[in-house]
Amino acid sequence: MTLFDTILDRSVIGGYSRAGFALRARTWHDDPSPDALAGRTVVVTGATSGIGAAIAARVAASGGRPILVGRDADRAEEVRASIVRRRPGASPAIELCDVSDLSAVRELARRLSDSVVDAIVHNAGVMPPERTESADGHELSLATHVLGPVLLTESLAPRLDASPDGRVVFMSSGGMYTSPLPVDDLEYRRGDYRGARAYARSKRVQVSLLPILAARWPGTMVAGMHPGWVDTPGITASLPVFRRAVRPLLRDADEGADTAAWLLATRPTPPSGRFWHDRVARPTHYLGGSDDGVSAVWRQVADACDIEPDGRDRRVKARRNP
Repeated sequence: MTLFDTILDRSVIGGYSRAGFALRARTWHDDPSPDALAGRTVVVTGATSGIGAAIAARVAASGGRPILVGRDADRAEEVRASIVRRRPGASPAIELCDVSDLSAVRELARRLSDSVVDAIVHNAGVMPPERTESADGHELSLATHVLGPVLLTESLAPRLDASPDGRVVFMSSGGMYTSPLPVDDLEYRRGDYRGARAYARSKRVQVSLLPILAARWPGTMVAGMHPGWVDTPGITASLPVFRRAVRPLLRDADEGADTAAWLLATRPTPPSGRFWHDRVARPTHYLGGSDDGVSAVWRQVADACDIEPDGRDRRVKARRNP
């Protein structure tokens, strides 16, 4: 990280805006080859709009086969058709799944258990205005951003292990810098609930778990990244005031997708367990924050997912209520 890049990063506006992307992109000399993902299959959750759709398009443009995971069949078909129009011969697939629903995640993993899976991008996101629980009774942001992704990766670990270059990317948020690790209230049951705060808390959990997940899945590159400020349908719906205030500064979806697409395709494989923004590994804390208590958080996450917390044993436990 250069001094100039560090200044951009610390300024927030300079680093997270489309101007920051444009300035940094001038210095990039490591674009993956046009066919970097040829023969590779990439599962992309939240692929029916915004950054997820852009990532799926980038996968196809690099010769890969994206599996579009979403909740809305019509929107998924629109994305699939758009990819095929832009790249005739592409073969994107569609899988319907609400990743906050752990039973649905297990079923998705079962459907993919005989498929090639070289990489997963955990991009699905939510920001409910009021505290909402998933089908399993978990706070919805936690279920969508942490529990579902961990369970899906754990369940597909044998497929990733079978790949010569397995990779997993968690789409996080710069908002996680504003949140401490919620060790004692992972489910956000105490205090006034705010959607943006719940979002930041769950993204902090994602990033804090990266070293544990990298050790748990040693044959797979595990990365977290944040896309900067991006103009997406999610921002429009959840943060309309913020969007109006900074709209000229917002990146487009393809700019937001860039680092995730780069992490999937760049060679050599990036180091595992790191957090990235604009193709550079970044600190996970500023101003003296820490991940004290992350082991306790991991055990809560593993318990919620019904998986063994010991990194030496990746077996998904038998369901308590089959």
